[in-house]
Amino acid sequence: MARKQFQTLSEPMYYILLALTNECCGVDIMKKVESISRGRVLVGPGTLYTLLGKFESSGLIRETAVDGRKRSYIITEEGYEALRQEYTRLKSMVDEGMEYMR
Repeated sequence: MARKQFQTLSEPMYYILLALTNECCGVDIMKKVESISRGRVLVGPGTLYTLLGKFESSGLIRETAVDGRKRSYIITEEGYEALRQEYTRLKSMVDEGMEYMR
């Protein structure tokens, strides 16, 4: 099952899935990741297209359109669930650490 492979997500994985909550192509995904992370996370084409291939073969995203070399994608229900679980995991870590960071 795909969830085991992506039990935890790296920052680029997390932000790519966030970007794909709306349909977009590779160049737009890179721009959205940079924007969402306020410039902290940059994803290059090699990383992006490797992850898109893995996400697609695992059912976390699906291709929605092809126009020449331009391909567009969107997150699937399974992908959204993986994203939600990662969000919950990260939020729990922050909440649990808050007491110690005062």
